[in-house]
Amino acid sequence: MKAAAAFLVLAIIWLAGLMAFAQRVRDSTPAPPPERADGVVALTGANSAGRIAAAVGLLEDGLARRVLVSGVNRRASREDIRAVSRAARRLYDCCVDLGFTAADTVGNARETADWAKAMRYHSLIVVTTDYHMPRAMLELRAVLHEPEMRLQAYPAPTPALKTRGWWRNPRAARLLVTEYCKYLAILGREAVLGLGPRAAAEQQKD
Repeated sequence: MKAAAAFLVLAIIWLAGLMAFAQRVRDSTPAPPPERADGVVALTGANSAGRIAAAVGLLEDGLARRVLVSGVNRRASREDIRAVSRAARRLYDCCVDLGFTAADTVGNARETADWAKAMRYHSLIVVTTDYHMPRAMLELRAVLHEPEMRLQAYPAPTPALKTRGWWRNPRAARLLVTEYCKYLAILGREAVLGLGPRAAAEQQKD
């Protein structure tokens, strides 16, 4: 009986968290214009074309010096990505970098950190889909150890999640539940590392 009650409480907490996560995602778009930053990073994945076009649009508006497109398919060429971005060739050739090493969000974060360090950047605008942004920001903060690094989120909207009855849409519900579970896993990982290995490493630095 106690086990069933405990399970019910956990289920209620999980469901409440999911609803809060969904509302956070819904409220994140449309995103206000970001402040100017050193660079823009577009994390590829679902709706990559929209993410890349949004990142290049920020570059065209003079809000950053360069763009990194992280997690590009190795079979894609620079010309393929330029066609997707719809960028003017002059701007694309001078100021858009492609990263081919990332295969997931962890890889995106590491690729972004390496790029920012190489460019000596201290501020980034992060472009990805609205539902992916919370987890992406967690992963980026986990690897960007520079205290002065400033991150701004610029999420791209997912139309299926903007309707009030998103839970009635199997695709939208599956998308949010999956992403919420991944987000919780990263929160748990960071909590464990914060109490253990990462905390010890930070103390050694001090």
